[in-house]
Amino acid sequence: MAEQGLMTRKSVDDIVKSGEADGHKLSKTLGPFSITAMGIGAIIGAGIFVLTGTAAAQYAGPSIMLSFILGGVVCGFVGLCYAELAAMLPVCGSSYTYTYATLGEVFAWMIGWDLILEYAMGAATVAVGWSGYVVSILRNFGIVIPPTLAAAPGTDVTLMDGSTATAIVNLPAALIIAAITTLLVLGTKESARLNNIMVAIKLVVVVAFIGVGAFFVDTSHWHPFIPESTGEYGHYGLSGILRGSAVVFFAFIGFDAVSTAAQEAEAPQRDMPIGILGSLVICTLLYVAVAAVLTGLVPYDQLNVSDPIAKGVDVIGLTWFSILVKIGALTGLTTVILVLLYGQSRIFLTMSQDGLLPRLFAHLHPTLNTPYRSQILIGALVAVVAALVPINILGEMVSIGTLFAFILVCGAVIYLRRSDARVYRPFRVPGVPVVPICGILFCLLLMSGLPLFTWLRLIIWMAVGMAIYFLYGHRHSVLRHPERERVPLA
Repeated sequence: MAEQGLMTRKSVDDIVKSGEADGHKLSKTLGPFSITAMGIGAIIGAGIFVLTGTAAAQYAGPSIMLSFILGGVVCGFVGLCYAELAAMLPVCGSSYTYTYATLGEVFAWMIGWDLILEYAMGAATVAVGWSGYVVSILRNFGIVIPPTLAAAPGTDVTLMDGSTATAIVNLPAALIIAAITTLLVLGTKESARLNNIMVAIKLVVVVAFIGVGAFFVDTSHWHPFIPESTGEYGHYGLSGILRGSAVVFFAFIGFDAVSTAAQEAEAPQRDMPIGILGSLVICTLLYVAVAAVLTGLVPYDQLNVSDPIAKGVDVIGLTWFSILVKIGALTGLTTVILVLLYGQSRIFLTMSQDGLLPRLFAHLHPTLNTPYRSQILIGALVAVVAALVPINILGEMVSIGTLFAFILVCGAVIYLRRSDARVYRPFRVPGVPVVPICGILFCLLLMSGLPLFTWLRLIIWMAVGMAIYFLYGHRHSVLRHPERERVPLA
């Protein structure tokens, strides 16, 4: 009966054995410097180019710098938990698989469904930011996209003659999703060389913005550093710092990719904490510096735009530098969309193989060898969301979904220490259960800074997911019905 209950789960020993049987013994070639560099490349991404301005304008003002520090601290606790699970389970850092091996199938479904908020909604958020940057850079070349076609419906936009109008659709955001979906269906993937180039471009853009922008900062824009609260929770004051941290937490979600390197670390016990904490410290410092320069260039109440860095470099007045930064940001955002859409289809593929989703999501194209049906469906839905939903709502949904997933990962470490205490762990989180509990509490703290409507959206989203699970996944689960074969890739 227990096996049919809520805790029906995959055996950790079975996962370890299957990983070894499938040849997942990777070469241990990564040292602390390589892992730290990987982390910086994964973390420097969409959040800094997209949501920094929105969070400063609406919630924290110049104290958005403190919001970034708080976000980095939270990720430090959660990152250590990711490292232990990644080192123990021979999988590529899948929180879905971690949860399946610890908290059971129901919770694995919940986190798989929840990851849609991180990947699919994350891609939509980045696409909205991409739209803002492409409109800005085209304007530099004299090409004007009507503002009513580059924002979510109902958004007030300023026309060329200074009048205001109501936006109809965010067309560039939908088009970039469609274009990248087409590339993924055709089999295009990020090579290591291309990834390294993109990482270099992103870092050059960020460092250049800090270095050049610092000479044009007007320190009067930093006063007051913590704007007085409006009386509404989360709008400036101390609660605004918390709300801002919950929103810009999106900037840190790439850090979980660092944990996937545990199997290739030369000395996981030493290298993983150095790589995770080192990359988080460096990126947090870069984020704080960018926030300081940005709010020093532009009054924080004018930063409620989808392309805040572009607005900042326009203030500097160097046309060549402005174009350079915008191209760099645009390039970085494009690769982030690609990775998120790619990742979403692969999560669905794994869930389909476990019987929790229809076979559609595990169906591969006979010649392209890509999950084309799944990819097209995901791309179509994300394009619609990107075209119609404002960036602030998207950003909050991504953050609350990610924080919820992180809570389950921290809980998985505590559970596994008791249920599978004898399993070998190349890396062990120090101070268990204190460190995982701190991770859970800090995640809950950031989630408490998000508005009630965001919580309601999460509850409704998870309720819909559970209905789908009991109507389909529970009946077709390969684990619950051993007579069923694992869905093959076909």
